Amino acid sequence: MEPPQPKIVGKIDLDKPFHQQHPATPQKPEVKAEPIVVPEVKPVVNEAPVVEKPVEIPVEKPIEKPAEIPVEEPVKEPAEKPAEAMVEKPTEEPVAEIITEAAEETIEKTIEKPVEKLVEKKIEKKTDPKKAKPIQINIKKEEPKEETQAPVPIEHIETKVEKLAGPKISGTMDLSQFEKKKSEPRLHKGKRERIHKSGKEKVDITREAGSDRKTVKKDETPATAAAATSRNLRPSKDSKHLVKSKDRFKPVRSEVDEDEVQKQIKETYARMTEGKGKTKGSKYRRDKRDLVSQKMMEEQEMQERSSTILKVTEFVTVNDLSIMMDVPVTKVIEACMNLGLMVSINQRLDAEAMVLVAEEFGFTMEFITADIQGAIQEEQDTEENLQPRPPIVTVMGHVDHGKTSLLDYVRKANVIAGEAGGITQHIGAYNVKLPDGQRITFLDTPGHEAFTAMRARGAKVTDIAIIIIAADDAVMPQTKEAINHAQAAGVPMIFAINKIDKPGANGEKIKEQLANMNLLVEDWGGKYQCQEISAKQGLNVDKLLEKILLEAELLDLKANPNKNANGTVIESSLDKGRGYLATVLVHTGTMKVGDFLLSGSYHGKIKAMFNERGQKIAEAGPSTPVSILGLNGAPAAGEIFNVMNDEKEAKDIANKREQLIRIQGLKTQKHITLEEIGRRIAIGNFQELNIIVKGDVDGSIEALSDSLIKLSNEEIHVNVIHKAVGAISESDVLLAAASNAIIIGFQVRPSSNARKLADKEEIEIRLYSVIYDAINEVRSGIEGMLAPEEKEEITATAEVRETFKISKVGTIAGCMVKEGKLTRSAKIRVIRDGIVIYTGTLGSLKRFKDDVKEVASGYDCGLNVDNFNDIKVGDIIESYTIVEIKRKL
Repeated sequence: MEPPQPKIVGKIDLDKPFHQQHPATPQKPEVKAEPIVVPEVKPVVNEAPVVEKPVEIPVEKPIEKPAEIPVEEPVKEPAEKPAEAMVEKPTEEPVAEIITEAAEETIEKTIEKPVEKLVEKKIEKKTDPKKAKPIQINIKKEEPKEETQAPVPIEHIETKVEKLAGPKISGTMDLSQFEKKKSEPRLHKGKRERIHKSGKEKVDITREAGSDRKTVKKDETPATAAAATSRNLRPSKDSKHLVKSKDRFKPVRSEVDEDEVQKQIKETYARMTEGKGKTKGSKYRRDKRDLVSQKMMEEQEMQERSSTILKVTEFVTVNDLSIMMDVPVTKVIEACMNLGLMVSINQRLDAEAMVLVAEEFGFTMEFITADIQGAIQEEQDTEENLQPRPPIVTVMGHVDHGKTSLLDYVRKANVIAGEAGGITQHIGAYNVKLPDGQRITFLDTPGHEAFTAMRARGAKVTDIAIIIIAADDAVMPQTKEAINHAQAAGVPMIFAINKIDKPGANGEKIKEQLANMNLLVEDWGGKYQCQEISAKQGLNVDKLLEKILLEAELLDLKANPNKNANGTVIESSLDKGRGYLATVLVHTGTMKVGDFLLSGSYHGKIKAMFNERGQKIAEAGPSTPVSILGLNGAPAAGEIFNVMNDEKEAKDIANKREQLIRIQGLKTQKHITLEEIGRRIAIGNFQELNIIVKGDVDGSIEALSDSLIKLSNEEIHVNVIHKAVGAISESDVLLAAASNAIIIGFQVRPSSNARKLADKEEIEIRLYSVIYDAINEVRSGIEGMLAPEEKEEITATAEVRETFKISKVGTIAGCMVKEGKLTRSAKIRVIRDGIVIYTGTLGSLKRFKDDVKEVASGYDCGLNVDNFNDIKVGDIIESYTIVEIKRKL
């Protein structure tokens, strides 16, 4: 019943002002030539397919005029005409009626009818698209806004209806603008939930593109809508102001995290590739994509972790460690000094020191042998299986303090006679049986500084350390080093003061020096046992052995002999005709001929075993040193060995280790950098000395190589490009020819073919039996490569007594030699009043018209200076020579 009522009211109003509309039309179009602004209000909300240009404008214009001129009579007349035409249409379309109901509840009945027209036309042309319905719902929301302004807009609607006839054509121009805006409201609808969450007007304003739309959406209340319509041109200014305020209150964004960026990229990519329909195929692709991205993330994390993990073997020098961490060597040495370790660039670090230094620079150490050891199953020992074993005693001390002499006496054999130069250059391992039937295993270590690594290994594998000090000498650097090695390994020490039978021996002085190192012997109230002996005479040696057995008894040394053997490699060498020979010390278990042995990256089946006297034996129990044949290479001294159950297992683990060692070798290769090239250019005469070292045993090769590398300085760098056990071969000579190196052989000889090839290629081969000789000769060779220092020596001074000018010759100076001997070939300086005014050479030197080579002191002579004639009486002629002085390291 409600719809007919507004229709009747409209008819009454139409009769009166119907004729008045024509005169009013010419005046109002001029003032309201801006109908474009009003139509924008409705299309923004619900006109997706706009086709009704004339109908829209009449409804919107009433909003503009309420603020300008309120006229009640004309408003009624125009409202009646559209009502007559529209009486039938509202009944046809129920959808339009629903919209009018919301409007009828308000007092504006005249406005509702033109709205119905708009809706009807829209519905007719929007029957195909299904999106028309949601647009109508929005209309309901906006029409109630007009309810508050109902009385005012009624008047303006009438006047605008007339004007629509003219501006319809211009309306087409507006339609194009509306169409662009139509797409945006749809997008807005898609984001509707997000807008509600963010809440309120600012979010809508900032997210919409058009300034006009911003004002419309912001104007949710009728009061704000009226204010916007009254300004006409102000909306653009307001929009600018809003943008400024937006920037002003824009929050400061923090720096974007890399993880967030990757996550955003992944989500964006997923949205782009995701189909509209959620089919099984799209779901499968999405799952697959997520799986791939997850794998990529895991791989990236693994790479990041692995970049900070250093895989190393037990033997790594300071230089190698710095290269692997890409840190200057000086920084690594500084870190070691902070830890209380005084190290050199080529000194090897123990595992604990490497871990601490790596942590200092943010790296984690992972020892290559650790994962391989996991593959080697070790049997657990029970108390029942353990049996007493002989103690392992290492003899350490300075050079020539009597270490080998002591072992000589104990073994009743002349060991020294077999050593070149009378000094020990190998680790000797001996099993000695005492008169009472007990056994002690002795390890003899080299004392001179080149064998630091050997002493360190000797301290690690031993139970007790005997520190020998000569009574007629003092506590020497190598003695201190040996003590430090023993303390670091936690090995109990016994001090043996040797050579007490010599005149000038002072045992108390040695004890005092030990006390200064915080090492108090028992005689001085300390805990360390001490015995004065004479190794050569055998004086008090039996007492020393008693103290060793006492210390061993306190340690309660036990091992299980009934399992697979393991132990340490003491030495390795290449025996001509027999192959690789390794000297090993068994720790636990029993090793037999035929066992499969694994040591480092080498493996093999034990073919034969020999004791220290060269006698064949069938098996070796705990604390027994033996030499074995059968390995496919020479393992490094100090390497751990294990007896495996089968050959395949030993071979697989050896291959893995070899691969890891090769990888580490590649990582530690020093590649030349621009900085290094610049440094060499700055030095000017930088040189390199490449050396190939071949030796009889691994420990000596290692010691010699380290000592040679230490000879490097700023101008000359020593590179040991290859070192190996065995005789000098043809391949060594070819390598030396390719790399311009010299070959140093330590107690080895070249084969006949290698010698011929070396003569042909002019490769120098140096052979040594004593390590000191090799080091000293290389040092002298390096000194010869160094640029000599130039020193100036003044040979004579002469005073100018008279000058003569001769045509075609120049000025001749008559001089008296005051000091030295003036020679014809010497360089001279002309000095006047203590200032050097010319430096050059003599053109001629005469005495009584005769050319002479030299003039002695106290004689006069005549001389001419090349290219210089400004000689005056009283000048001093000073002659000098440049003497080259050989530099030393």
